[in-house]
Amino acid sequence: MNAPSKLSDLVSVRRVATVIALTAAWCALWGNVSAANVLSGVLVSSVASFTGSRAPGGVRLVPLLRLLWVVAIDLAVSTAVVVREVLTPTDYTEEAIIAVPVPVEARAHLLFLYIAITVTPGTAVVAGDDDASVIYLHVLHDDRRDDVVEHVELLVSLVNRAFPTRVPADLADSSSDASNIAEVEQ
Repeated sequence: MNAPSKLSDLVSVRRVATVIALTAAWCALWGNVSAANVLSGVLVSSVASFTGSRAPGGVRLVPLLRLLWVVAIDLAVSTAVVVREVLTPTDYTEEAIIAVPVPVEARAHLLFLYIAITVTPGTAVVAGDDDASVIYLHVLHDDRRDDVVEHVELLVSLVNRAFPTRVPADLADSSSDASNIAEVEQ
């Protein structure tokens, strides 16, 4: 690599914007825009910018907003479902545990997926395989099993678009078993 390309890697518009945004956040946290806060903010944000995550793609704003919108709707619907279940004198639940395969590219975002899935109406993540190829969900309504799996696939797709990552070759080869997982019966 020649020197100009290294310089352009070090000083990009994205990196400068990140340093400015982080410096502004630093000053906001200190509650004061002073020379010392700006200088220390630039120092801290520069170090964070150069030593931080090297994940390709970073965060994509529009897919992230779509994901947050779906999760917000899920929170509202989940609340309504729980209220209906509590207030209904007859118990219409038919609980089940189901297995849902997790694509390799989504495994880097498992915590986010676990949270997003758990706020899905009538659903909670109860376990996951050691290699994160399958998650097990508790559902209140077994007759909605297919809808839940489809919704999880939507969340996985949105997370993957919002936070793109590269899949290491060793993980891509070992994940072919995940697509063959059958659902767990009660």
